[in-house]
Amino acid sequence: MDRAEELKRQVQQEIDAHRGELVELSLGIHGNPELSLEEERSARRLADYLGGKGFAVTRGAYQLPTAFEAVYGGGNPHIGVIAEYDALPGIGHACGHNIIAAAAVGAGLGAKAAVDALGGTVHVIGTPGEEGRGGKIRMADKGAFSNLDAAMMVHPGSHNTSGCNAMAVAILEVEFHGRASHAAGAPEQGVNALEAMILSYNAINSLRQHVVDGSRVHGIITDGGQAANVVPAHSAGTFYIRASEDPYLETFKERVIDCFRSGALATGARLEHRWSEPQYRTMNNNAVIEDLYARNLKERGRVVESYEGKTFGSTDMGNVSFMVPGIHPIIAVSPPGVPIHTEEFQSYAGSEAGHRAVLDGAVAMGWTVVDLLAEPSNLSKAKEAFAATQTP
Repeated sequence: MDRAEELKRQVQQEIDAHRGELVELSLGIHGNPELSLEEERSARRLADYLGGKGFAVTRGAYQLPTAFEAVYGGGNPHIGVIAEYDALPGIGHACGHNIIAAAAVGAGLGAKAAVDALGGTVHVIGTPGEEGRGGKIRMADKGAFSNLDAAMMVHPGSHNTSGCNAMAVAILEVEFHGRASHAAGAPEQGVNALEAMILSYNAINSLRQHVVDGSRVHGIITDGGQAANVVPAHSAGTFYIRASEDPYLETFKERVIDCFRSGALATGARLEHRWSEPQYRTMNNNAVIEDLYARNLKERGRVVESYEGKTFGSTDMGNVSFMVPGIHPIIAVSPPGVPIHTEEFQSYAGSEAGHRAVLDGAVAMGWTVVDLLAEPSNLSKAKEAFAATQTP
C-alpha cells in the first residue's frame, strides 16, 4: 500500500470514528433552521466542534457575524473545504445545507491525518447566507479565499456528479409608486401601481420565448395594495434573473428592466428598482479536481453521472471558483425527480440517506485533499486548468 492509500485509510477511519457526532451535527442544524445571515446557533455549533478537535477557529470571520474559519496546519498548500448552513423561509433545510456543513466538518477532520503526514493546511470555512445573500462574495471582499490553493464543497441533490451547471443570477427589487383614489367613485384620479406591476409581469412572460436557452426569470409580488376598493398607490416585487453565461446576464438584465419601464410608461406610475444583493457568477468547474473527486466517490460505491444537461440553479460558490481552483459536486440524497427547495427534499435531508451523504461526501473530499497534498502535480495541473479559464 503506497503512502497516499495508507493516508486515505486513515482519513476514512477518522471520519468513521466520528460518524455519530457528524450525524448529530447534521440533525442539529436540520432541526433548528436559521435564515441567511442569521445562523447563530449553527455557526456556534460547528465552530465549537472544530475548536474541540484541534482546529484554530476564528468566529465572525471576514466581518460576517455568522461566518467562521477553522484552520489546521501551518504550511503550503492551503486547501479549503466549504460549509454552508443557512435555511429557506418556510421550508427549512429543503436545500440540505445541514449535509454540506457536516460533510465539510468530516472532511476537515479526516484531512488532519494528511496534513500531519504531508504538511500543508486545511481550512474549514463556514460561509453563511448562500440563499440569496451572497455570503461568500461578502467574505471574499474582505479577503477570504485569497490564500487558498484549492477549494471544494459538496451539495446534496438527486444525482451523484463531480460538478454542476450553476447559473449566474442577479436579484432585482422593484417598486412602483402611483396615486391612491377610490376605485369606484373616482378611478380616473388614481394611478394604479399594481397594474404597472401586472403589465410588467406579463411583459416578462412575453420575453421568455425570445431569450437565450438556459435563461430564467422568476419572481413574486410582495405588495399589491391594501384594500380592493382603493386604487393601489404602491406595489413591489422581487425577481431573480439568471443566465447560463456571465456576459449574457448583463444583456438579460437590461431586457427585464425594459419590461418594468413599459409598465411605468403604460400606467404613469413611477418605477424604482435596485439590484439588492451581490451578483452570483456561473460555476467555473475545475476538471482536474473534479476527476480526483469522482474517482474517490466511485470508491465509496456511488455511480457518478455526467452533469451535462442537468441544471442546478445558482450558488455563490461560483464566484469563489473564479478566484481559486474549485469544485461544487452534487451527492445523491433523494431519488431522481425530487427537486431541492421542496418539503419532500427537506425530509430526505434529515433521513438516513442524508446521513450516508454526509459520510460519503466527507470521505470523498478528505481523500481528494490527500490526492492534492500527496501528489503535487495534481495541484499544479489544477492550477494550470484554472489559469486557462481566466480572461486576459
